[in-house]
Amino acid sequence: MEEKLNAFKRICTIMDELRTQCPWDKKQTIESLRHLTIEEVYELSDAILDNNLEEVKKELGDIMLHLIFYSRIAEEKNLFNIADVINTECEKLISRHPHIYPAADGQKTVVADEEEVKRNWEKLKMKEGKISVLEGVPRSLPSMVKAQRIQEKARGAGFDWEKPEQVWEKVEEEFSEFQEAVSRKNQQEMTDELGDVFFALINYARFHNLNPDEALERTNRKFISRFRYMEDKVRESGKTLHELSLSQMDVYWNQAKTTEI
Repeated sequence: MEEKLNAFKRICTIMDELRTQCPWDKKQTIESLRHLTIEEVYELSDAILDNNLEEVKKELGDIMLHLIFYSRIAEEKNLFNIADVINTECEKLISRHPHIYPAADGQKTVVADEEEVKRNWEKLKMKEGKISVLEGVPRSLPSMVKAQRIQEKARGAGFDWEKPEQVWEKVEEEFSEFQEAVSRKNQQEMTDELGDVFFALINYARFHNLNPDEALERTNRKFISRFRYMEDKVRESGKTLHELSLSQMDVYWNQAKTTEI
């Protein structure tokens, strides 16, 4: 524990020094750091997807620095400091885990499983003054991730399908409506119905404990790998993709599929 505390003290000290001595660090504001923080989170995501734990360690450090940076700027404005941030989070964790931390009367909440923990979490948030269970879903989340979080929040409030078969029926229903919109060539209607198809598919994936964002990212990476293989082989042949027919490109594409592990 002492090693961890010393490391945390060290990074806080460095942040204080950078804020007072470095021209770039002195100039930063909470607003100017925002897009950089988002970039750092995506870099962490890439490292996790690559299963590169050394990079995960580095990216976690970058994100931690940003958290301390925001807190330092707020401290300069006499708003809050890093201790306030951490203690606020600690109090929130304690209050939202009554099955771990006893109430004032010494009683613990009994939960059967993780689903009950999630439901209790949402109920506790409402008691804290939230108007809607969906308030905790950030507006700027990527649409697919946002849809998944919305559905999880709704489930926590008890609003959900009972069986995956019901959700699949909804997928088929929405896809049928999308096809009808396509037949009418109504661009706005097509867009709306396609959104419904995606939302229903994400819901179906959730029922099977699948992460749709992770699934799509795997497909993205697979496509990139195959496409680059095809480009390399075509380049080795002395030609360009534009000189090949689709059937000729398919030959290289199928070769790429056979090289995958």
